[in-house]
Amino acid sequence: MRIVVFLVVLGLVALLGYVGITGYFLAHAAAGLLKVGPVAAVLATAEPPGDPQALGYRGDPMQALSLPFSTVDLETPLGTAEAWLVPAAGPETGRAIYVHGIAGAREDGYRILSLLHEAGWSVLLMTYRNDIDAPASPDGSYGFGLSEWPDLQAAVAQMAPDESSPGLLVVADSMGGAILGQFLGQSPLAGRVRAVALDSPALSFAAVVDHLAAQGDKPLRSVIAWTARQILPFQSHLPLAQAEVGATFQAFAGPMFIAHGTGDRIVPVGPSQALAAARSAPTVSLWTESGHLGSYAGDPAAYRAAFTDFLKRITP
Repeated sequence: MRIVVFLVVLGLVALLGYVGITGYFLAHAAAGLLKVGPVAAVLATAEPPGDPQALGYRGDPMQALSLPFSTVDLETPLGTAEAWLVPAAGPETGRAIYVHGIAGAREDGYRILSLLHEAGWSVLLMTYRNDIDAPASPDGSYGFGLSEWPDLQAAVAQMAPDESSPGLLVVADSMGGAILGQFLGQSPLAGRVRAVALDSPALSFAAVVDHLAAQGDKPLRSVIAWTARQILPFQSHLPLAQAEVGATFQAFAGPMFIAHGTGDRIVPVGPSQALAAARSAPTVSLWTESGHLGSYAGDPAAYRAAFTDFLKRITP
């Protein structure tokens, strides 16, 4: 009997050790995603594409798309951040702001810029803290929207300087969705946004952790993810439990566009699908089989058609 008890205890200790160690390394990896530098370093090893519509292209709007632009300084809480303002070619239909994702760049918005410019919109391609042309954060970390949203507020103040200004469209990719969600939930200028467009939006940091745990064939993945979430507060100073913006977007009363691929291995598609299903306000969604931010490249015609349908819902 003692041998049986010993073996059971030994098994439990081994199980707890496995869960604890695996959960610790998952928490460490998740916290590492928010460190400035490592993700950008990996992306920098890839050969930059020559197509401005492809993610990773670098070059200003004139070089990329032969579009005139001006450089605008945004006064953020950390200092001046640079933005590119591409005016409408003729009579202005509306004004939009593009917010890129983690370790991305304003050039990542060129696929959307092309669509908006054709429709007569003026577009601000912004930078935010920790970008090349923006101030560095003191802690050297991305905040999953918790720290970046005041930078978006500066962009909104630039494009809609007062309450009488035309309502804005904000287009946000990946962690840009988290930034926009925090802005809508916390900023006194949130009412100046009348429509939003999201691509592979990071709506929940906890869901990202769960998604990372679910990849591979490790046993007890849900338990490991739960353990990692308990360890994360000791790995990061950020209140990541507050990095949840799904309910904010659900309550947003304006039109919304959502594109997300089921092949996304970075940000899970489930929260996006749940958001689209839960909303009562006008919502245009596009579900593809693409990877992270790959829906446009996967099916440009379908993306353009869905986004054009969305724009018709917000054009006066």
